[in-house]
Amino acid sequence: MNHFDMIIIGAGLSGIGAACHLQSKHPNKTYKVIESRERMGGTWDLFRYPGVRSDSDMHTLGYSFKPWLSTKSIADGPAIRDYIKESAAEFGVDQHIQYQRKVVAASWDSATAKWTLSLENTGDLAGSTAEPETLTCNFIYSCTGYYRYDQGFTPDFPDADQFNGQIVHPQLWPEDLDYSGKRVIVIGSGATAITLVPSMAKTASHVTMLQRSPTYVLSSPDEDAMSQRLRRWFPEQLAYDLTRWKNVTAQALLFQLSRRYPNYVKKLIRKVVHGWMGDDFDIDTHFNPSYKPWDQRLCLVPNGDLFRSLRKGTSSIVTDHIERFTENGIQLKSGETLEADIIVTATGLELLLLGGLKLEVDGVEKKASDSLTYKGMMFSGIPNFALAAGYTNASWTLKCDLTSNYVCRLISYMDKHQYQYCVANNDPSVKRLQFLDLASGYVNRSMDQFPKQGDKSPWKLHQNYLLDIFNLRLGSVRDKAMGFYKAK
Repeated sequence: MNHFDMIIIGAGLSGIGAACHLQSKHPNKTYKVIESRERMGGTWDLFRYPGVRSDSDMHTLGYSFKPWLSTKSIADGPAIRDYIKESAAEFGVDQHIQYQRKVVAASWDSATAKWTLSLENTGDLAGSTAEPETLTCNFIYSCTGYYRYDQGFTPDFPDADQFNGQIVHPQLWPEDLDYSGKRVIVIGSGATAITLVPSMAKTASHVTMLQRSPTYVLSSPDEDAMSQRLRRWFPEQLAYDLTRWKNVTAQALLFQLSRRYPNYVKKLIRKVVHGWMGDDFDIDTHFNPSYKPWDQRLCLVPNGDLFRSLRKGTSSIVTDHIERFTENGIQLKSGETLEADIIVTATGLELLLLGGLKLEVDGVEKKASDSLTYKGMMFSGIPNFALAAGYTNASWTLKCDLTSNYVCRLISYMDKHQYQYCVANNDPSVKRLQFLDLASGYVNRSMDQFPKQGDKSPWKLHQNYLLDIFNLRLGSVRDKAMGFYKAK
């Protein structure tokens, strides 16, 4: 049985970042990164659909310790995947990754202050006779993301089996799919749909984006002119840090304006869309959501590529409800029929906390859904266990960077004072609230499996990078809620 100081679950953007933090701050600690797939990269290796890209700038989506040097601040999937690989190689963490293994269960024993993990072989499950592997560790850091990797969410569309063409989900994009000269319907209005439409429209006969309801869409340059000027004047890391803070401030300002003055921001976004589409386009039908800005995540289009495609006529938007699928396309509730050769169901993700990991503490099953989240990264009643979970209103990595740094501080504190484990103790006086405050369908479908947040610190989940810097980077790791213990 192999023992490690830490097991990091997941070799995606957050998992590789976590390993880099641990390697640089605790070079003498032993660790292993467990990855269920055959390659690192996570989302950026899994998603291979046309045009896949970041939906936020790489100066904030990138790691704090590794400057993003490309002129493209809105990067495509392969560029982000290469960035993750480069980071892993630079810090040597690529030598600590075990691929094609899935951590399915973890059991904590307070007497020894150790986790025992059960791993399944995912390389060839159908024909594998290998026994499940077992590892032990002192600390688990879950960096598995928040959704199922093996399947996306697809509604039960009536008569979908009647369609004679091909139905594709972006999460499982076929490498050999040829849509050149084909009529394509993309169902959905989120980030994936608005990425697919202009990209596929370059070679498809026509692409129709079929949405049940509109989304707020903003255009942004795919290059950051200020960043390029700063790089001429300052060292790379300083220029990167300055650009990062510029963008963090802009993101925070837009979010706060949206919360405090939603009608003003709504009018501002409408004005931007009107500037792209003109008077002849029905903005109120196709780009005027019924909800307030940031009740759901805003969507970003680089250089207005979606608007350009719509104006050019290579794509179009239909806002309606699906009645049923037909042999040649989709019949809408309005009576209109859309014809297609290919239908893409960009209908969302299926959320999955901790990659489906089952937890047990001293022989008792523990469900994250029964716990309170501590500082947005640990669970009440579950020792030596942390979760990397990013922001919903800003770049994912901003919060994951802070969390990884905090975990390293936590380990340093326990080493200094000779504690073997820590656990956030439940506070019955805290009012329990939903983990995420978003109205998105894919979020609300699955919130019952997530922990609750509280109505006050340290149980409250702050979607605020500046406040989290104070709490996680500068604040004490010891407070009334967190208990530190020695093995029994």
